[in-house]
Amino acid sequence: MRGFEVAKGYLSLDIQLPKRSTMHSAGYDISIIEDLEIEPGEIKLGVTGVKAFMQDDEVLLVYPRSSLPRRYHLTIPNNVGIIDKDYYGNIDNDGAIFISLYNFGKETVYLKKGERVAQGIFQKYLISPIEEKVENVRNGGFGSTGK
Repeated sequence: MRGFEVAKGYLSLDIQLPKRSTMHSAGYDISIIEDLEIEPGEIKLGVTGVKAFMQDDEVLLVYPRSSLPRRYHLTIPNNVGIIDKDYYGNIDNDGAIFISLYNFGKETVYLKKGERVAQGIFQKYLISPIEEKVENVRNGGFGSTGK
């Protein structure tokens, strides 16, 4: 099983879960749930209010929608967001997904609540059979594995 749910703290809001636009779309369109203003050269987090669940050997890859740079001069600053299986339900934010957005343009960008800014693609991945056994467990939310 894989899919999306509303994260704790957002349950009282009317949130549209990510969905594919066409039968052959690989990506699930992800929307922000609050208006957002991003100044030139600024990075801001877009709140989605959703979390993703998936199988042990899967990851959710989050990419900017193709219209984002052309229409708004925005992109995701690290080019792709990686949502690991163990991010779901973490103690810091229950696995709520935030979309990091960078304004590389010369004008302030105003995004409205409901704007589709990213697309998420579930993907299987492989691990090396010769790596040392990993026993670390996630100890928090956004960016916690580097702490």
